[in-house]
Amino acid sequence: MQCYAAWYAHVPGLKVLDPYSAEDFFFRCLMKAAIRDPDPVVFLENELLYGESFPVSAEVLDCRFSLPIGKAKVERQGKDVTITTFSKMVEYALQVSTDILAKEGISAEVINLRSIRPLDRAAINAYVRKTNRLVTLEEGFPQHGIGTEICPYAVNLERMAVPQVDDIVRAAKQACYRAVPMAATA
Repeated sequence: MQCYAAWYAHVPGLKVLDPYSAEDFFFRCLMKAAIRDPDPVVFLENELLYGESFPVSAEVLDCRFSLPIGKAKVERQGKDVTITTFSKMVEYALQVSTDILAKEGISAEVINLRSIRPLDRAAINAYVRKTNRLVTLEEGFPQHGIGTEICPYAVNLERMAVPQVDDIVRAAKQACYRAVPMAATA
């Protein structure tokens, strides 16, 4: 089995939905939004979710109800770490957060992305600011996946890892046997 979410998400102009629960799948929810959207939409379904049972709220059963594309859903509130995921992996994140992490005193917030493109970046940022920690979970390959689009970076760590102008000047001067002043320490 392969996860094509990242592959489709690389196509400019294409919207990509990868639902988890019956409320996400339900015809009046994301599928309705996908059909009504003027842009092309890929609606991915994980066949491992076929036959699963999910509760469906009365709100969803209302024929006027529709979920917007590009809005994530908090599946579980937490305060210590944010887990962003989609499709079948939501089930795993919920199970781990309840059965294992909670018993070890770790309160995990589980975010069901539902929409891969566009990503609900505002929600992701808000939840990560709340917990100050992030774990991304997906079925795809670890390189070039959805998680790489989500993971925030620290500017100070990037400066240390990526050569800066001063580093290049210093290396060039050293290569030319020129005196290099000592770096100022803070």
